[in-house]
Amino acid sequence: MEKVMITVATTGAFPTKGQNPNIPLTPEEIADDVYECWKAGASIAHVHVRDDEGKGTMNLEKFKETVQLIRSRCDIVLNLTTSGDLNATDDDRIAHLIELKPEMATFDAGTMNWMHDTLFINHPHFLEKLGRITMEHAIKPEIEIMDAGMVYNSFHYVNKGVLNTPGHYQFVMGVPGGIGATIENLVFLKGLIPQDATWSAFGVGRHHLPILFATIAMGGHVRVGMEDNVFYTKNRLAKSNAEFVERAARLIREAGKEVASPDEARQILKLHNHGERSMLS
Repeated sequence: MEKVMITVATTGAFPTKGQNPNIPLTPEEIADDVYECWKAGASIAHVHVRDDEGKGTMNLEKFKETVQLIRSRCDIVLNLTTSGDLNATDDDRIAHLIELKPEMATFDAGTMNWMHDTLFINHPHFLEKLGRITMEHAIKPEIEIMDAGMVYNSFHYVNKGVLNTPGHYQFVMGVPGGIGATIENLVFLKGLIPQDATWSAFGVGRHHLPILFATIAMGGHVRVGMEDNVFYTKNRLAKSNAEFVERAARLIREAGKEVASPDEARQILKLHNHGERSMLS
């Protein structure tokens, strides 16, 4: 039976306790939340961390503490962000990968006008450096696509030899400044990537459910969590990230598919050296 991976994005860099008091921000809160999501069926955790004021950060010590707490509790695949602070230096965005050697890390395949009011900069030199770091440390890039041109950017880095194939693509839909979260756009993006690539998708905010339904129907993998949407339904805040995971797992099973375990996700994504990495904690 077809296996579907659920990624949970618990925290992100921007949502606040004021928007939803249940969002986890401290290392302990994030680790507790990821553990509950793992029990609910999540196979991958997309990890951001916050500073002591609750703002997004690329602070290495926050990542070390959070990763150690998660690794001590469960075997979920860790996918660490490289874009948790728009003001971080290139070195800050990579240091935790070298130190912690996660199984996955984000590769945002282009620059965009983030939320129409600031720049999300991914300079070509940075992307080349990031790609080489992931290859050197056997880290699987999650190629985040926020607009169609980023797919073609990824082909450029494959041709330059800084991204391996087959790739794993994450379609980020509905962010102001990026591609709209419509079913037509999802079909379009899926049609651009190589046939041997794996892919996942999510819609931001109110677009969460339509993209979730369509992705499952189209044979993709899914991402849920409060990084992308703090409401479980219209006018009702999510009680936890696990609540999102539980719903995704139900929908996957209702579609006649199975929820992938972390080890099954490792097989799907062709990840390596999990045992060695788990010992780093």
